[in-house]
Amino acid sequence: MIAHVVLVTPRSDLSASERAAAIETLRRAASDVPEVLRCRIGRRVKHGLPGYEQRMPHNYELALLLEFRDIDALQRYLKAPAHEALGRLFSTASSAAIAYDYEIVEPADTAHLFMV
Repeated sequence: MIAHVVLVTPRSDLSASERAAAIETLRRAASDVPEVLRCRIGRRVKHGLPGYEQRMPHNYELALLLEFRDIDALQRYLKAPAHEALGRLFSTASSAAIAYDYEIVEPADTAHLFMV
């Protein structure tokens, strides 16, 4: 499985209508593209215990996790009009955003992940 992980900090000056439009754009990207197996979004949780939390260079407020069967499905999604709209949204409605893609496997199947 491929996980498309996007971390975002929305612009602080977004209006209520811009926020509603952002939510609708996200909903469409997740539901209108059949390659998306699963879509989850969450807000960052801070627990305050010393450690990694304090060493993060940027506070990305939201995480978007999309799951795809394989690389081909991810690439079809990335070329879809719904993703293009989402990409424009992240460009205009966020103060910071990053995206990474990961191959995700069960713990018993990890050996090939560490072969370089």
